[in-house]
Amino acid sequence: MHTAYLGLGSNLGNRRRNMHEAVTLLNEYVGEVTAASSFYESEPWGFDSPNKFINICVRVSTPLSPRQLLEATKNVELAMGRTEKSHAGVYKDRIIDIDILLFDDIHINDSDLIIPHPQMETRDFVMVPLREILAR
Repeated sequence: MHTAYLGLGSNLGNRRRNMHEAVTLLNEYVGEVTAASSFYESEPWGFDSPNKFINICVRVSTPLSPRQLLEATKNVELAMGRTEKSHAGVYKDRIIDIDILLFDDIHINDSDLIIPHPQMETRDFVMVPLREILAR
């Protein structure tokens, strides 16, 4: 089994319910969610929107490889109604966003998958909840 840390965000609809639904689906598609942070509210990053985000981080125990995990998280996003990450290269409001932050102690630098997440350390909405579950 592998240990992965994921960052989740939602700024559309019932954001808290979206987080709970995403965790339920991660348990189904990915593996056991063994820890989840508190909810954190944040301003949109990389685009303008009146809708604030709710963010959490989770730790999962998974039999999946990093690439399989990427596909599984995309499937969770699709199951929740997410269609695209950006439009014309610009981020937009979304019901759910799931990013792989860490996966065991490996480093991957592919065009469509970079682990550790390359911008996580510059984003408080990722680092604050991540530090919360890393401290457990």
